[in-house]
Amino acid sequence: MADRPKTTLRDCIYGLAVGDALGVPYEFRPRGAFECTDMIGYGTHGQPAGTWSDDTSMTLATCDSIRELGHIDTADMRDKFVGWIARGEYTIDGVFDYGGTTARALHTGKGGSGERDNGSLMRIAPLAFVDATDDEICEVSAITHAHRTSTDACVIFVELMRDVLNDALPSRALHLKGVPKQEIRSGGFVRDTLKAATWCFVNTSSCEDCVLAAVNLGDDTDTTAAVAGALAGTAYGIDAIPREWIDTLRGKELIESCLF
Repeated sequence: MADRPKTTLRDCIYGLAVGDALGVPYEFRPRGAFECTDMIGYGTHGQPAGTWSDDTSMTLATCDSIRELGHIDTADMRDKFVGWIARGEYTIDGVFDYGGTTARALHTGKGGSGERDNGSLMRIAPLAFVDATDDEICEVSAITHAHRTSTDACVIFVELMRDVLNDALPSRALHLKGVPKQEIRSGGFVRDTLKAATWCFVNTSSCEDCVLAAVNLGDDTDTTAAVAGALAGTAYGIDAIPREWIDTLRGKELIESCLF
């Protein structure tokens, strides 16, 4: 990692979006029922190849808020999330996938108190690229997911991201190296998503292998691969992502417009 140019937010977001798009066709399919080897279309949501989901849309809304304001403003982020879910902003062809906790929180203006959903972890990566405090990370999570399980997972993930940004092997994740796949769960529970994505990262040695491993865990394929892709994009850089995947990825102009 030290031999390439300094990591930028762009590396991270493209890793995340590619992982998301790889996982979209397989969402909800059980492990072992398929094998993802490339970026394909249709499948679960009937979307063309290279289409990303709510994971990337909400991440881009987060980025766009920071880009416009130059600091973290949860009210502005919430407004942008509402623009996404209500009007299809930050999407390619409109909204086709979102969690119930997120929808309720944006409708009521109050973050959900349930502990299981991973809907804030999937969008928190941009905060690793600003001087966000733990309290600010928790507040950004709490826009939609206010339970401490979710906010703590977001803090841990931003810490992991910052380790990778500093070219440091995340020692807090090394206990997952060599853990058998059957011990890794890949559903929607936020702790499972964090563990699964980190497992993929520490047990592979390329961006391509990391995101494919995440998708092939099954179940919540797009979110697991988006979170793993954020780590891998940050570690290896956009140039390490297969060129054909970048070419196939849709909405690149929108991605570029939201980066800070």
